[in-house]
Amino acid sequence: MIDGTYHYYLTAFVLFLIGIYMMIDNRNLIKKVIGLNFAQISVYLMLVTIGYVEDSNPPIIGFGEPHSNPLVHVLVLTAIVVGVSLTALALALVIRLYSEFGTLDAREIEAKIAASEGGDKGGDSDD
Repeated sequence: MIDGTYHYYLTAFVLFLIGIYMMIDNRNLIKKVIGLNFAQISVYLMLVTIGYVEDSNPPIIGFGEPHSNPLVHVLVLTAIVVGVSLTALALALVIRLYSEFGTLDAREIEAKIAASEGGDKGGDSDD
């Protein structure tokens, strides 16, 4: 039987696997971004679980021991800000790709890029 905080570790691991699977398996770029967010959320959960101290007080002067480490929470808040910025950048790139190629399918975009590069290789030899 799983006791203590191990179910949080298991949940973080499962969320991470779901995120990685979504990034690898899906052809839709929006679903890839959602998979990236799943992986990020699993990291947040793991960090908060690592920083958990049972029966602890807030880390304020005057409170007794034991107290929780505030550094972990600061790192999670920083990671959330970076994650939101990364998601915004990824979605902006997806919008740009959609406006350029007219599809969100990664394989179709790769095929169109390969076709356009194949046509440009005509007589540009610098030998």
